[in-house]
Amino acid sequence: MNQGQNRIFDEFAKLMTDAAGAAQGVKREVETAFRSQAERFMADMDLVKRDEFEAVREMAANARAENELLKKRIEALEAQIGADSPEKPARKAPAGKK
Repeated sequence: MNQGQNRIFDEFAKLMTDAAGAAQGVKREVETAFRSQAERFMADMDLVKRDEFEAVREMAANARAENELLKKRIEALEAQIGADSPEKPARKAPAGKK
């Protein structure tokens, strides 16, 4: 009788082990399906990845800094050539024939 109970417990333990393995497999498949669906959803929303955003933000900051330097250079060059002086007087209209 003792061996019969051990055999039942062994079969039950084997069944539980198989069930746990099947549950883990199902869990992995559900996670994979969910991740795939989430990635598809994100792609449809045209969201930008963090590293791409950071790269563009850095490029914009560099462009702003370069624009400031160029603005200062232009102002210095204009000061050298006297571009800040008043504009030329307007041209006179041609005299009409009599």
